[in-house]
Amino acid sequence: MKFLSLLAGAIGLIAISATAQTPPLYYQDPSGKPFYSATPKKDAQGRAFVPVYSDAPATAQPDQRQAGGKDKILFYRNPMGLPDTSPVPKKDSMGMDYIPVYQGDAAEAGIVKIAPGRIQQLGVRTEAASTRTITRSIRAVGTVALDERRIAVVAPRFEGWITKLLVNTTGQPVRKGEPLAEVYGPDLLLAQQEYRIARDATGRVDEGDMMVRRNTNTIADAALARFRNWGISPALGKDGRLALTAPIDGIVMEKQAVDGLHFAAGDMLYRIADLSTVWVLADVFEQDLGSVRPGQDAKITVTAYPDRAFSGKVAFIYPAINKETRTAKVRVELPNPDLALKTDMYATAEITAPAGPSVVTVPDSAVLDSGARQVALVERGEGRFEPRPVKVGQRGGGYAEIREGVSVGEKVVVGANFLIDAESNLRSALQAFTAPMQGAPK
Repeated sequence: MKFLSLLAGAIGLIAISATAQTPPLYYQDPSGKPFYSATPKKDAQGRAFVPVYSDAPATAQPDQRQAGGKDKILFYRNPMGLPDTSPVPKKDSMGMDYIPVYQGDAAEAGIVKIAPGRIQQLGVRTEAASTRTITRSIRAVGTVALDERRIAVVAPRFEGWITKLLVNTTGQPVRKGEPLAEVYGPDLLLAQQEYRIARDATGRVDEGDMMVRRNTNTIADAALARFRNWGISPALGKDGRLALTAPIDGIVMEKQAVDGLHFAAGDMLYRIADLSTVWVLADVFEQDLGSVRPGQDAKITVTAYPDRAFSGKVAFIYPAINKETRTAKVRVELPNPDLALKTDMYATAEITAPAGPSVVTVPDSAVLDSGARQVALVERGEGRFEPRPVKVGQRGGGYAEIREGVSVGEKVVVGANFLIDAESNLRSALQAFTAPMQGAPK
C-alpha cells in the first residue's frame, strides 16, 4: 500500500510538472462561477483562481449555464465551422475543442456567445458609442495653374518694327514700367508730328483769330485722342520711336519679339504672369461636392516638395461636371512668394469640411460594411455579442456617424469583429443545418 501511495504521488508530480510547462489560457473562479481573469488572482474568500490550460478537455471550461444547471447541451459542433457534430465532447484534427450548442441558444437567435478565453485569444476590443463632432477631410488631385487675374500681354495697338530688344529671354523676371523693347511705327511718327505742329501753331496764333485757334486745338485734340487709343503718352519717344514697357511685375512666360520683327496692330509680343499667387484646380468627386464651400481651408502638397505643405483657401466651385470622371473643378488660391510652385505641377488638395452638430459615433472599424448591409457588433455581457444592423451617416477623423441601430453608451466591438461576424453567420447557418439533428445524436 505504501508503495502504491508513493507511485501515485510521483505520477501526480509528473502531471503537475507537465502542466506547468504550458502557460494557462486564463484563470477561473474556484467556485465555478462565470468570473475569469487573464492573470493569477484570488476571490473574496482568499482562494486562488484555477488556471485553465489549452489542453484541458471541453468540459474543463464550465459555462455559466452548465454551472447553474439550467440549460442542456444538445450537441457539440466543429470549431472551424465544418458541418460536423458530436454528441460528446471531442477535439478536431488540430486539437481544438468542439463548441457546445445549448438548448437555450434557440431563445437568443443571432446572439454570438464566446468563452472568455476565446475572447482573449481573438483579441476582441470594445469601445462605447459616444457623441462627437465629425470633421471630414476631402482629398482631391489637381494641377497648379496661373492666376488668370495676374496675366498681362504686351500687344501694341499700332503697326511697326522692333528696332532693339531689351528683354530677350523667356522666364526673365521684369518689373512694372521696365523697358522691354524699342519699336518704330510710321503711324506713331505721323501722330507725333501732328501733335507737335498743332501745339506750336496754337502758341503762335493771335488771340483775336479765334477760328484759327479753334482749328489748331482740334488737330491737337485728335492727335491726343490717337495717343490715348494706343495707350501711350505723346511725351514718350520721338521720331516715331517708342519703348514698350512691362505692364505688371512678373515673369515673361511667352516671347514672340525678336530684333527686326515687323508686327501688326494687336500682335502679342510678350506674355507676362505674376506668380506670387497661383491656383490649384482640383478635381473633386461628385459625391463630395456637397461638403465643399468657398472660404474653406485647404492644404496643398506636391511631389516636388514632399516635406512641405502649402496653405490656401477654396475660392470657387466651377459650375460644370465632367461626365467621364464625374468630378468638378474646385479652385484653391494660395500665395507663392518664393515661386516654388510651377504651373502644371501635379498637386494634392486636402479640403477641411465644416464641422456639423454633435452626433452618435463609433470608430470606423466597428462598422462591418458588405455593401448590402451595415452591421455593428454590440456587447451584451458575459461573452455575448449581438450583430445589429445600423444606418451610417458621414465619416471623418476615424469615426462614423450612427443614425440608427446603436445608442450612446452601448459598447461595440472595434477589434476582431469580422471574426465574430463570421461566427454569427456560421451560427445561423448551423442552426438551420442541425435543426433536424437535435434529437438524432445517440
